[in-house]
Amino acid sequence: MKEFFSDVRPIVYEGPDSTNPLAFKHYNPSEKVAGKTMADHFRFSVCYWHTFKGLGADPFGPGTMIRDYNAPGDPMEAAEMTLRAAFEFFTKLGVGFWCFHDRDIAPEADTLAETNKRLDAIVKLAGQLQKDTGVKLLWGTANLFSHRRYMAGAATNPNPAVFAHAAAQVKKAMEVTHALGGAGYVFWGGREGYETLLNTDMGRELDHLGRFLHMAVDYKKKIGFGGQFYIEPKPKEPTKHQYDFDAAACYAFLQKYGLVEHLKLNLEANHGTLAGHTFHHELEFAAANGILGSVDANRGDLLLGWDTDQFPTDLYDTTLAMYTLLRYGGFTTGGLNFDAKVRRQSIDPVDLFHAHIGGMDAFARGLKIAARIVEDGKLPGFVKDRYKGWDEALGRKIEKGQATFEELEAYTLEHGEPSIQSGRQEMLENLLNEYIR
Repeated sequence: MKEFFSDVRPIVYEGPDSTNPLAFKHYNPSEKVAGKTMADHFRFSVCYWHTFKGLGADPFGPGTMIRDYNAPGDPMEAAEMTLRAAFEFFTKLGVGFWCFHDRDIAPEADTLAETNKRLDAIVKLAGQLQKDTGVKLLWGTANLFSHRRYMAGAATNPNPAVFAHAAAQVKKAMEVTHALGGAGYVFWGGREGYETLLNTDMGRELDHLGRFLHMAVDYKKKIGFGGQFYIEPKPKEPTKHQYDFDAAACYAFLQKYGLVEHLKLNLEANHGTLAGHTFHHELEFAAANGILGSVDANRGDLLLGWDTDQFPTDLYDTTLAMYTLLRYGGFTTGGLNFDAKVRRQSIDPVDLFHAHIGGMDAFARGLKIAARIVEDGKLPGFVKDRYKGWDEALGRKIEKGQATFEELEAYTLEHGEPSIQSGRQEMLENLLNEYIR
């Protein structure tokens, strides 16, 4: 069997003193932190689309990368070679999971029937490779944004025939995800939004999207798929105004259409940036509302206004992300999927390893730092003390819904002007810097 990364040996942990660029300095999968192994904390996953289908193209030029497994020729032969290369990569990197869109792993044909036939053939091979390697499917999804039929959206398209085609595609994607033992399924609209309200019935489109997801929930029950459903927020690009703008917008949508019990969020760091938030904000909002499901781990460029999908190497981001995850119990069906791509000039196959190693080490350091913050107790203790009034008589009465405006007025008249306290932001930022060193 052809080896596609023959110059790379399996990546192992060598510790922080190692000078080997193809070794982990901080990620030790068997090391226990806060009661769990690192492997269990992270559930690291490699995305199929950027890592194996992305060749470095950008709006100003075609791809720069040459990959043996993506050679021109028979599309199904290339699809099989790419899949074999992917599983070689997964095992040498030492991750336990992978993620894909349906059109990543199998090329689209002229008809849906032929497309499904191609997908079945590749899924059969994927099942065998999963069995041979032990790598599992974190989640699957359908590409409802690349084909021209979806230029005005899929579930929100003004044409019901396009809605029907999208439903058929998701039906099949759910089936193959189920067949591969996927732990979840993601709905990412991509183009579920609009360019101008001059040609858009927003209310009707939102209703259609809600109906589409309810149909998916019904079919999930019918086929016995036990994986978690996720919806992925994204504020813009390619659609100017997207309905899944951020975690808060998605939560409001799920509440309105009675879907909260069926879907959690798959949050992407770069999407938070595009929405004008931090990654930490999106995680904290979702966790506080019980809808944090899985994470697409990457980062954006604050000087650029699009989805740059860079690998996550910012220790502040990884530390604060793991701080939230630790406090809320961590992943169950979800995980950290590297929805990231090497830069256009990183053209060698080995660069894929360098990129993932860097991201995994950054999260490992973030986990250890976050665990120290939690164990030390200074930061969570400050927050608890700042809200201590809510654990006393007046606060408890308000939180229990037992106080009235009249009673609160009487309290204020009796006790006078409330005392105020410093938020100590600068001190806390200094404290965080002491942990990150």
